[in-house]
Amino acid sequence: MILWNDKELTPYWVLAGGCLLIWLLLFARSRIPVRQRDDRPVGVQIGNGQTIGARNEQDDYFACAVQPHGVLAVLADGISGLSGGKVASTTAVETFIREFEELERFPDPEEFWDASSHAANQAILRNLLGIPGGTTLVSAMIKGKDLYWGAVGDSILAVFRNGELLAINHKHTLESQLEEQYMSGEISEQEALDNPQRKRLVNYLGYDHFKQMEIADEPFALQPADKIVLCSDGVYNSLTEMELETILAQDIPPFDAAQAIIDLIEEKQLVHQDNATIIILEQGW
Repeated sequence: MILWNDKELTPYWVLAGGCLLIWLLLFARSRIPVRQRDDRPVGVQIGNGQTIGARNEQDDYFACAVQPHGVLAVLADGISGLSGGKVASTTAVETFIREFEELERFPDPEEFWDASSHAANQAILRNLLGIPGGTTLVSAMIKGKDLYWGAVGDSILAVFRNGELLAINHKHTLESQLEEQYMSGEISEQEALDNPQRKRLVNYLGYDHFKQMEIADEPFALQPADKIVLCSDGVYNSLTEMELETILAQDIPPFDAAQAIIDLIEEKQLVHQDNATIIILEQGW
């Protein structure tokens, strides 16, 4: 018969008890839901696509920045009729991204877009060195479940929800002004439709008289399964709304959806196909 000494038993019981306590703590931790702070970005999937179309040069430019305090997507469409369109779009996007990445916390949206747009406008004018140039710009910031945005020109921001695209911003073209004049009774419908300058931009970056961007009055509340779409006119002038919605309705990653949209544009082989660029963001919940 072997006799155990109580003093020799003590370390084994302590070790066993410690192991049991650690296991219980790990089990309890695994049952507690982890909450993510509201000021940290929930995972956002980002997809993009681009084609030069029938143009000799790609005047569209885009970029995204993911920071601890939020996500920024920016898309600019250099004005093709001006020789400095590529310089303008590149300068604008790089300015916005730099301003965002230098922030230590999520900014006041109105202050951010006001400061960034004027900084971009001045940078474009300096870089052009007197050469005609300009660009549209549409940008979206995501913080938690809120979508903030700012835009100038005719590139668009939309949210795909429940099978349809919801337009968020307005086009800054003469066409929009003509529609307002028609609605107020100042001109007839035919006069609005027949104006040969209706597609002309009335506000853009790289413009001596630029005043301000169109900025959201309040954040757009995102819902699960929403897809945020930024695109240049080369996309929405080439595809119907139904064609866009059909692709966006597919259960595929944003990158695949963006590529499918660009593929469809290229398949059409339109004679005067403009540069076309699209960014799609889908938030994880």
